[in-house]
Amino acid sequence: MRKYISFFMVFIIVSCAPSKSIKMDNTTTVKETEKVEAKYTGPKRRIGVVEFENKTAYGQNRLGQAASDILITELVKSGKFIVVERDKINKIMEEQKFQQSGIVDTQTAVKLGQILGLEAIVVGAVTEFGVKKEGSDYLLAQSKQQVAEVSVDIRVIDVQTGQIILADSGKGITKSKKASFLGMGTKGGYDETLEGEALRAAIVKFVDNISNQLNKKPWSATIADSYNDEIYINAGSNSNINIGLKLSCYKQGKEIRDPKSNLVIGYREEYLGDFEVVRYCGDSGDCSIAKAIKMEQTPKAGDICRLKQ
Repeated sequence: MRKYISFFMVFIIVSCAPSKSIKMDNTTTVKETEKVEAKYTGPKRRIGVVEFENKTAYGQNRLGQAASDILITELVKSGKFIVVERDKINKIMEEQKFQQSGIVDTQTAVKLGQILGLEAIVVGAVTEFGVKKEGSDYLLAQSKQQVAEVSVDIRVIDVQTGQIILADSGKGITKSKKASFLGMGTKGGYDETLEGEALRAAIVKFVDNISNQLNKKPWSATIADSYNDEIYINAGSNSNINIGLKLSCYKQGKEIRDPKSNLVIGYREEYLGDFEVVRYCGDSGDCSIAKAIKMEQTPKAGDICRLKQ
């Protein structure tokens, strides 16, 4: 008799314990690279993430805000990006009377990116969200689980050309299992943590794909000011800029457009000279000073610098 009682007690404990599992099923438009655990040491890309649009009938604005917050967190954790705070983006959008909540066209993205000195802007939308219950009833025990499914779409816009350099989709599925035995066990309503876990499962792989696409174009920084033979750029210790780094700087002129598509494919450029980073400036970690090695023209605010080849 004691054996039977012990068996039932173990069965009750196991049956009543809640459990969760996350299924990550991401559809990507870019071939995924092998994950490397080594710390990233190259210059970080400066990007912004606009609050995502929620195209579902669920959660009003909450899902869109949560999705963009998760992507920002994952981008920062990767160590490959300087992500401009969303408060700064929202402030500029309000001042410029731009639309918000993910509804950003390429022209707006270009203007916003140029004001904030960004290389790219990420816009997106939560396109699908649903929760369903699954389970079975037996003579002595019940097993129920909630399943949340979410789909997220993103677009990465190059702020120099206005072109979409990445369009990607991700799907996340999260399950929360609850069981009871003889009426005893875990019971409850909707598990709100399912939202965040499903969104994270849908979004986490975006980071590698964004990095892969941005790495196809040369890293660049913007000149914020110049004085005599020195320039001040909007990248410092936070961007992994090392003392002694050599830069080539250019003045960007007229847009170059594709005669067929009329898309911006580049800019006329005038070579200004070569510079070497000699020290950091300010306390923000986003400023460094470079001294001229060779200067043919005087740089001005808004000119750009790239890694010297």
